Amino acid sequence: MLKQLHPILLFSVFTFFGGCKESLRSVQRSSASRDYEKGKAFYNSNNDSALYYFNRVVANIHDSLEIAKAYTYIGIIQLRYGDYFGAQENTLISLRYLKRMNYRKEKYTIDPYLISNYNELGRVNAALKNYHVAIKYYDEALKLTKDDAKRIITLSNKAVAYRQTKQYPQAIAIYQSIIEGAKDNPERYARILTNIAYTRWLQDSSYSAAADLLYALQIREKERDYVGLYSSYSHLSDYYARTAPNLALTYAEKMYDITRQLRSPSDELEALQKLITLSPPAAVKKYFTRYQYLNDSQQTAWSNARNQFSLIRYEGEKTKADNLVLQKANAEKKVQIIWQRIILFSVLVLTIIGFWWYRKQKQRAIREQQLKTSKKVHDVVANGLYHVISKVDHDKTGGKEQLLDDLTHLYEQSRNISYEQPQKEQPEFQESIANLLKSFSSETTRISIVGNTEKFWGRLPFNSKTELRHILQELMVNMKKHSAAANVMIRFEPGENPAKIVYTDDGKGLPADFHYGNGLKNTENRISGIGGRIIFGKAITDGLKIELYIPVTQSK
Repeated sequence: MLKQLHPILLFSVFTFFGGCKESLRSVQRSSASRDYEKGKAFYNSNNDSALYYFNRVVANIHDSLEIAKAYTYIGIIQLRYGDYFGAQENTLISLRYLKRMNYRKEKYTIDPYLISNYNELGRVNAALKNYHVAIKYYDEALKLTKDDAKRIITLSNKAVAYRQTKQYPQAIAIYQSIIEGAKDNPERYARILTNIAYTRWLQDSSYSAAADLLYALQIREKERDYVGLYSSYSHLSDYYARTAPNLALTYAEKMYDITRQLRSPSDELEALQKLITLSPPAAVKKYFTRYQYLNDSQQTAWSNARNQFSLIRYEGEKTKADNLVLQKANAEKKVQIIWQRIILFSVLVLTIIGFWWYRKQKQRAIREQQLKTSKKVHDVVANGLYHVISKVDHDKTGGKEQLLDDLTHLYEQSRNISYEQPQKEQPEFQESIANLLKSFSSETTRISIVGNTEKFWGRLPFNSKTELRHILQELMVNMKKHSAAANVMIRFEPGENPAKIVYTDDGKGLPADFHYGNGLKNTENRISGIGGRIIFGKAITDGLKIELYIPVTQSK
């Protein structure tokens, strides 16, 4: 019963709690996924809202990939606002989460995110003018990039970093390696073409780069690539700054005009710097005033954006801390409920075990009582009756009075079988033993008793004496029934410890297929009960020899 209940109850408990835990995780994942999708929806339109939802993802979810993607978006938004150190910090956090996943061999899911992070870290360090660090991150991205288009973009970024550190040969080598693969994409081809021409000119100011720069400009005009046009105008303005200042000013003005369409304050600031350098003195003031205003506004906007992000991050951290407190409270409540259920379960199990143990004890007590009663019936009724029959069979005097006394005694004993009567020490115990043994003598069987003295019996506990009386009676009954012995000797040997009783006869002995009957089983149980032992063997010639060893110091 216990073996059946125990697994069922445990399975029910763990299934219930496991289901609750999985449901809670499912709700958390669903909520965080909705926040992530909202952040993506606001990414290109409302940076503050995007930051708010991405921070909710970071605070409320335990999925490493979702957290990593949210941190990546946060870093990109910070890069837009010029918060380069914040962008670097959050992109590195994203990278740390992704690398934990990579350690768990989930590489097939995270390579695109690793590539994106390495590229962003390259851009951030390039903005911080840490070009050597930027190149290292671009190399990490290239190790994982399999897509040709993405590979060309990363190599282009790496080439720009080489150009910024005046490592022109390395930059030119990269551009030359990727320009052929970009011919099927006009915008990409124009970008590489203008960059390779501009870099060659930076390496050698006598290099004629005009043709390639103008061809790249022509492609971009045709494709209406305004970002590309801004780059071409910038390169042409620099190229003609010394040799044709008026032409350089024209391209700087075009560069400035296109920033209005791009709505990029940082690009407008760069164009204003060129205009201030190239314009006549009368126009410089106008551009300088605009530059100063825009620069201050840009700095204020970046500062506000950083502060706003700090506030959003603070709110996110506060929400996360509040959630942790709530989760802790919920966890403690769950633990309390679990302990209550464990206690109830334990009480149930202990109750079942207690009931089972009580039944076992009761059944054991019943069996012991039945065994005790069986032994009493055997000793008192069976052996007693056989004793009376034996006396009648060998007593030729027809002593009616003695027969009635024996039967009355047997009747009284049988009535008391079911009652525990306190037994009293008999003053002349050795005499009662002698009378018991001699009562089995007959014309054909002679009983010899040696050493049946007060000294022998005086060393034994009362319980041992009582049990030995029944054992001797059983041996004599078995002799009378089965052995057909002419001579029987019972020898009592006090010894040191244990005392010894030796029974020998010259009867038939034990057969080859001998097995214990109820009588001899009772005999063995009795001798074991008082801490003794019994040995069955052959006599010197024929017959049977039985040795009883009884401890003389204590009763079992």
